[in-house]
Formats: sequence, structure tokens, C-alpha cells
Amino acid sequence: MSNEKAPSSASSSSYELSKGINGLDKVILRDARGSSAEVYLYGAHVTSWKNDHAEELLFLSSKFSNLGPLDSHGFARNQFWTIDDSPPPFPTSTSNKAFVDLILKPSEDDIKIWPHSFEFRLRVALGPGGDLLMTSRIRNTNIDGKPFSFTFAYHTYFSVSDISEVRVEGLETLDYLDNLQKRERFTEQGDALTFESEFDRIYLSTPTKIAILDHEKKRTIVLRKDGLPDAVVWNPWDKKAKAISDFGDDEYKYMLCVEAAAIEKPITLKPGEEWKGRLELSTVSSSYCSGQLDPKRVIQGS
Repeated sequence: MSNEKAPSSASSSSYELSKGINGLDKVILRDARGSSAEVYLYGAHVTSWKNDHAEELLFLSSKFSNLGPLDSHGFARNQFWTIDDSPPPFPTSTSNKAFVDLILKPSEDDIKIWPHSFEFRLRVALGPGGDLLMTSRIRNTNIDGKPFSFTFAYHTYFSVSDISEVRVEGLETLDYLDNLQKRERFTEQGDALTFESEFDRIYLSTPTKIAILDHEKKRTIVLRKDGLPDAVVWNPWDKKAKAISDFGDDEYKYMLCVEAAAIEKPITLKPGEEWKGRLELSTVSSSYCSGQLDPKRVIQGS
């Protein structure tokens, strides 16, 4: 059951509102070529992103029925957001009508936990080529003159064919904090990231573009980001996967988390100031050369 919300003006979006898991409200976006995305109002979770072949590009655990985060990700992911059909203008226009604007403001209970007033706006859009675009804007609306600081990450979990066959390009030679070694700082030595065991790192001062190369699927997912200098790369591997209650024992083989983030240096906003972060996800067919993926074309391309 769904009801379509038709555009009310030239600048309006078009989306469907439907019921999802546990009867929770979700927004469905579709583009003319057949790609789609689903966003739950609870936590503003984007739970599905499919290409024009209806292939799911995001990972969602089969046990993830309560839509809760896998670990503590901040209260914005545990709140009910509202749809904002008349948001303030965005700096960049969205030519596609497949988008939705969500807004979160603190409740009285939130202010008891974190005593600040804010507006958190999120636009989720499908680009003309089926790209998934997420733009976040956080504004300090305190009237007491107090600044506040926060860290931020888009918790994007990607569906992969086999974690041991996946490479991540764009983070080589960079410094990272290893969460498995008390956040000790190291420098990446490999020419690409590959995965053979539990992996939990925060890469620092990362480029605007990162590529996930999936050899078996002959597909590369490209992350383009703005305002988000760090990148978290995570896979729980077998032992930790078994210890996570809402994660299937073997599901670590089919997922990789690569997050665009601002963690090392928290963002500070004075009253009236606004921060903006943007993430664009796209896919390209991987090219082959002597049986190997050719990532340079992806990383150095547009």
C-alpha cells in the first residue's frame, strides 16, 4: 500500500510514502530509468538503493528488522524525522524530481541528553543516472549564544559478492587510526585495501573520491564526498559478526562499510552557523586488463 505525493510546484519533489518493516513509514524514490531508493523516517535510514537492473547495492542484515544501528551512532539515528515539503533553498539545484527533504529538531528529552538546539536537514535524491545523493545541513539554533561541536558519518553499508575479493582504492599512503589497536595512528602501506580479517579503521585527510572494486560483480561503487575529510572502513569478520545480535553469522562475507565522515576534528558551530556535508554514490562497470580490475580510470576519471 502506498500513496504517491504529486509535485505541487515546479520545484517540488515527487515520492511515494509507504509502510515498511514493523509498520514504519518509508519514502520510496524512483527515477525514470528504473533505479530506486527507500528512506525510513525512523532514523532517516536509507535501507535500499537499486540500480536500473533492480540489483540491490546496499547491505541490510536479514536480522536487521528493528532498523536499529549496529552500534552507538548518535541519537539522530534513533529519532523519527519529518518530511519537509518547503525547505530553504539548497545551494545546488536538483534537476531530478526524485528527492525528499527530511528534518530533525531536538525533543525535550534530547535536550536533556545534549543541551543544544539545532536543525538537522537531510536531502536524499536520485540523480539522472541512478546515483544516490545525500546532502546534510546542520544549523546551530541556540539562543543562549553557546557553540556546539559534533562528529558526523554517513553509515553506508555496501552489498559485495565476496569480501575477500573486494579492493578499495583511493586510501593508499594515507594515515589512519586503527580502532582495533586503541586508535593508534599508522600509515597505509598497500596499493589498495584488501580484506582477510576484522577491519576497523578511520582514514584521515582522504580524497574526495573513493572506489570499491567488486571483481566478481564486475562493478565498482564510487563515493564522492564534500565536507567530510575522513573515511571509516569496517568489516566485523566472523567472530565479531557472531557476537552482534542483529547481524547474521556469515553476512560479513557479503558486506563492506565505507563511511564518509568528519571524526578526527569535530565540527564546531556558533549560533546561526550551518555546516554542510554531501555524499554521492554511483556505480560503473569495471574494466579488465590481464584479469585485473583497472581502478585508475575510475579514480582519475570525472
